Amino acid sequence: MDGAQDGERLAASLGRSLARLTFAGLTTDAVTARIIDAVVAWGRDQGWRVYRRAPSVVPPPPPLSDRRSVLDVGCARADGPPVVVEVDHTDRRRTWDKLAAEAGAGRIAIWVRWGPGRFGAPPPPVHRVTCQVDRRPGPAGAGRLHDRTPDRHLPPPAHSAPPAGGAVLPLPLPSADTPTP
Repeated sequence: MDGAQDGERLAASLGRSLARLTFAGLTTDAVTARIIDAVVAWGRDQGWRVYRRAPSVVPPPPPLSDRRSVLDVGCARADGPPVVVEVDHTDRRRTWDKLAAEAGAGRIAIWVRWGPGRFGAPPPPVHRVTCQVDRRPGPAGAGRLHDRTPDRHLPPPAHSAPPAGGAVLPLPLPSADTPTP
């Protein structure tokens, strides 16, 4: 399997894992942390060594050039190249550039973009996973709060059994002349 197919397969797997994620009333930072936790759990479920704040090949911009740039999650795999994941609630060009550089260094780069929709597409070979999240105003001074309750695709409820013999029972409907209580 080539790197692009491997990346597509891993992005699809991560997407299925994140589809089960639910929460209510979280701040922006708390949602990002919750999604990072879910990505870490996904990587561990794959049997990989997982690192939070993994070192990036891209240096930070000035005046922070003396520090190391980091990725939200890095995964070391015995059966393939490392997987790196960034989690964002906005379309940041710097994130795309960082992930493109990681892919250029031989890693599978995945961008998890969360929010209410209108998700930009990163440049190839970066793989995108979206996480639809609803937002609403929070209490005064608290900023926005975010909720995620994915569709559960429940079957419709069963209707009551028809009367014996299959006869239709008329329902009494009030007429325009009937006084309302």
